[in-house]
Amino acid sequence: MIVGLHHVAIGVDDFDKALVFYTEALGFEVVQQTEFDNDENANSAIGLDGVKARMAMLKAPNAFVELWQYTNPEPKDLRSRPCDFGYPHIALQVDDIQHEYDRLKAHGMEFVGEVVEFGDVASAIYGRDPCGNVIELYEIKSNEMAQLSRPANG
Repeated sequence: MIVGLHHVAIGVDDFDKALVFYTEALGFEVVQQTEFDNDENANSAIGLDGVKARMAMLKAPNAFVELWQYTNPEPKDLRSRPCDFGYPHIALQVDDIQHEYDRLKAHGMEFVGEVVEFGDVASAIYGRDPCGNVIELYEIKSNEMAQLSRPANG
């Protein structure tokens, strides 16, 4: 039985820079951090040989984000456009999108433009973290949409 989404993994090219951004700018908490160097269990679970990587599990308010920086096998840059197949972005729900936009911009996040208002329903804007991964800021304004985004027991 699937009980919910646990985490989204994000491949980064600069682990330290990404860790600072996700903890200091986004406020996520490090709950696990490790390095793998051809660890048999990691190789088996991931399905790759000779894995060498750094990993951090970060706790967000209602889910986890996992940062990975591989040095072996050599990673390929497959970041996509928001319209491509795969995992093209993560969305962070915020309460005051303009404040978060300004604050994250000061932390070096680059956005595609200014915050877009979708009437009285929602506001959104896409940007990139310091490693180039796409992050959407999303503010729910309507009560109907807010009810849909709350956990079932919340």
